[in-house]
Amino acid sequence: MNIDTEAIRDRCTDPVFDRGQTYRREGRIQQLDRFDDLISAVVSGSNPYDVTIKFGGRSLETQCSCPYDSHGDCKHVVAVLLAIAGDPPKDESERIEAVLGDVSDEELRTFVHEILATHSTVREQFLTQFGDEHKSVEEYRQEIGHLFEQHADPVVFEAIDFSRFFDIAEQYRERDRYLAAATVYRALFEEVDEKFTWIDGAYDHYAQTLQTALDGYIDCVLVTDPTPEDFETYAGVLETRAATESEINNRQFWRALDNLEDRYDQ
Repeated sequence: MNIDTEAIRDRCTDPVFDRGQTYRREGRIQQLDRFDDLISAVVSGSNPYDVTIKFGGRSLETQCSCPYDSHGDCKHVVAVLLAIAGDPPKDESERIEAVLGDVSDEELRTFVHEILATHSTVREQFLTQFGDEHKSVEEYRQEIGHLFEQHADPVVFEAIDFSRFFDIAEQYRERDRYLAAATVYRALFEEVDEKFTWIDGAYDHYAQTLQTALDGYIDCVLVTDPTPEDFETYAGVLETRAATESEINNRQFWRALDNLEDRYDQ
């Protein structure tokens, strides 16, 4: 887990690097934990933002729940990277592994059951990782719609964090459950499109969310090698959105449909 200041500077713009330095110096990193090669942190900005950083050999994956959409890492990620470079946190995985060796299967099962009973987010991750069923498009859309309702005052000015849904889709893809992942992507682009008239700020964030969900949907549909009949169903989802009375995102959906059809024909 080696990273130096120059490597961090190369990952962001100069103004963002300076702001990251300031954030670290001001003590805005409220929490910083390491588990093996995964760093999780909470950084105080206009809101508390969740930062995750995963080291994998020479690669480095970063994610932040803030609405930053410009080039490179955001100031919250930079602040955490600078903290890691200056004083790497202790790896908690070593202590966990030591304790696990003394825990019986029954004790571990009881502990997991209690955690799943009281933490709905962890329960959802568990079912995504190990379960055979998945939620419907309508169920995911209700959850996404609820996020819009929470942020509407009466319109939505800030970027809503949809990373939980993209993480769920990625977990399904890692298990080769591509149609389950496509369900999540579809719920995202349908509900974001439906609520676009609510949005009065952070337009780039929502346009990018829509495009990322469309790209994920197309990739997952095609990897299943659908029959012509199934393909018509999947393409029909995009055509329905493209033909809606609201013309805000119609062109984006028509382009996605053309992309899907071109790749399928090839």
